[in-house]
Amino acid sequence: MRVLGIDPGSRITGFGLIDGDGRACRAVATGAIRLGAGPLADRLLELHGALSALLAEHRPAAVAVEGIFSQRAPRSALILGHARGVAILCAAQAELPIYEYPPATVKRSLTSGGAASKGGVARAVALVLGLRESLAVDATDALAVAICHLSRTRRLVGPSSEGRPSAWERALAASPPRRQTPQNALLEMAGRRR
Repeated sequence: MRVLGIDPGSRITGFGLIDGDGRACRAVATGAIRLGAGPLADRLLELHGALSALLAEHRPAAVAVEGIFSQRAPRSALILGHARGVAILCAAQAELPIYEYPPATVKRSLTSGGAASKGGVARAVALVLGLRESLAVDATDALAVAICHLSRTRRLVGPSSEGRPSAWERALAASPPRRQTPQNALLEMAGRRR
């Protein structure tokens, strides 16, 4: 299954295209669409053209879009919503199924906790896809969204038939839970009491 992950932004939109068969996945194309500094309407039009061309060229089976996370900047969330709308519109025009995942869900699908750092997510993405070069943050986030979708639809997590850990299991093992969440802190404290 070919999945296009999109990390929308009004200035930079990351994209990551992966192929997966249920046990492993590989990166097909990844990058960032850098939009100019002009008016928002011009940037959104440019984003529409770039995403439409990407969809036509690579023909994914599904599109996964990262949701909005903004606790303190409602204006930024509103502007980001415009870019998300363009991404969703492009997928709808291509008659593709669209899936949306909150950032915490994307992080949980790659690491052991929903509060993983950007670096932790990048390391997990590199491990799952076997990437050696470092990618732009937007591209890494887009690949993470695509992997999240594939893991939910193809159940990549689980013991491999050969008895060896899968790339997915190795990525989870390499990114243990962090203390950033109250749940992880409680679990760690409970483990010390035993």
